[in-house]
Amino acid sequence: MAAVVQPTIRVAGLCGSLRRASYNRGLIRAATEICEDSIGGMTIDYVDISALPFINTDLEVDGTYPPVVEAFRQKILEADSVLFASPEYNYSVTPLLKNAIDWASSAPNVWADKPAAIISAGGGFGGGRAQYHLRQISVYLDLHLINEPEFFLNAFQPPQKFDSDGNLINPEAKERIKEVLLALQAFTLRLKHGTIGAF
Repeated sequence: MAAVVQPTIRVAGLCGSLRRASYNRGLIRAATEICEDSIGGMTIDYVDISALPFINTDLEVDGTYPPVVEAFRQKILEADSVLFASPEYNYSVTPLLKNAIDWASSAPNVWADKPAAIISAGGGFGGGRAQYHLRQISVYLDLHLINEPEFFLNAFQPPQKFDSDGNLINPEAKERIKEVLLALQAFTLRLKHGTIGAF
C-alpha cells in the first residue's frame, strides 16, 4: 500500500520590526532554516510588511486597495497558516504589525480560519505581553492560534542568543522554535482535514 503523502504547508512569516538586526526577524530566519533542514512538508515565506501605507479607508477605491496592499493580502490569502514574530512595544504589538493586521482584516478578511502561531524575543518577558494582546486581536480576526508550546525569548540574558546581525545562534532556542513549528504543522493539517476535536 502506498504511503500517504501530506501536502506542503505554506506558512506566511510576518515580523513586526523594521530594525536592520531585529531579533524577531532573526526568529523568522531561524524558523525558515529549521523548516528547510528538518521539517518535511512545511515552508515559510517571509512577507515584508514595511512598504504598506498607513491604513486609510480613503485609499480603498471601488472595493480595491493600493497594489502593495492587494499583493500583501493575496500572500496571506494563499498561505495555509501564519507565523508572527511580534516585538513588544508598551505591552502591545508594534504599529507596523497592527497596520498589516488591519489591512488584511478589511473586507473580505483574509485572516479568517487560518491557523497561526506567535514567537517573540525581547527584554523582560520576551515579548509575552504583546503575544497575549495579539491573541485577543486574533479572536476577532477568526485566526486560530496554537495554544502550546509558547515561545518567549529574553534576548539579553546569558548565554548569548543572537549575533550582531540579529541571527539566532542559541541551540536551545532553535529547538523550542522547532517544537512550535511542529505544533503549527500538526494543527494546520488537523484543520485542513476537519479533525479538530476528533478522538
